[in-house]
Amino acid sequence: MPFPQQHLSGARSGTAMAGAAMCCVQLGLAASVGLSDRLGSDGVAWLRLTWAALILVACTRPWRSRFSRRGLVTCVLLGLVTAGMTLMFMAAAVRIPLGTASALEFLGPLSVAVVRGRRAGRWWALVAAAGVAALTEPWHGAADLTGVFFALGAAGCWAGYILLTQRAGDEVNGLQALAVSMPVAAMATTLFVGPAAVAHLDWQLLLVGAGLALLMPVIPFSLELLALRRLKASAFGTLMSLEPAIAVVIGFLVLGQLPGVAAVLGIVLVVAAGIGVTLHAGRESPAAFVVADDGGPEAAERAPARS
Repeated sequence: MPFPQQHLSGARSGTAMAGAAMCCVQLGLAASVGLSDRLGSDGVAWLRLTWAALILVACTRPWRSRFSRRGLVTCVLLGLVTAGMTLMFMAAAVRIPLGTASALEFLGPLSVAVVRGRRAGRWWALVAAAGVAALTEPWHGAADLTGVFFALGAAGCWAGYILLTQRAGDEVNGLQALAVSMPVAAMATTLFVGPAAVAHLDWQLLLVGAGLALLMPVIPFSLELLALRRLKASAFGTLMSLEPAIAVVIGFLVLGQLPGVAAVLGIVLVVAAGIGVTLHAGRESPAAFVVADDGGPEAAERAPARS
């Protein structure tokens, strides 16, 4: 039986890996926002998804695996949802601050957790609603409603992503599901924005796109897999609830986006709701809510990461 010191060491390394994964995601998003002046938000999303698909297919070789019809259909739907989530979040991130967009998108997995939780846990929905009000300040009417709607659309896609990930987990190994869903996402995005984006490509942009694909989802997914093997699901979910706060820091350091008092309050409330729901779920059952995966340590072997 492992010594307590080994458990502590594993928890620390798992925490560091989860934090690094979130930082990679937000750095990738910040870099994508900076690149949108040259390719547009949809062009950046297309470039990132295309490179991610190529890397994952090369690494996993999905044609060597067998897929059931149901599993394949689920992976295709997962890819379509991934495309929608990526396109809409990028469209939001070029219109509203990164921290605000991330907090609004976080409402997707938070909604799944609240709906699945017991009655006491659903009180956190009110906390999240207060956070959204503080983020958008509807009483001032100054918020970019288009950006807010895109972020909420991304939240809806993320909620669907979680549900489809759970279905895929019953049929397909996590890496294989990602190796199918990511090419589908890339092809779906190509139909909408690929031809227009290709005209603006050069070798520099291609190399930057490869780097963005590594920042999200390739490296974060690998780090999350390793973190989930070292942390309890409730601890992992609590850590992932901090992602909107990390987005604020990255947005300030990289993009110079200084949030106002109301925005900071809103993000704090959304983060608090995520932590509250996660801890409440952890007390209710062994299968606590995990933001990016399907609720337990076994998810490390079967749940694709958010892109």
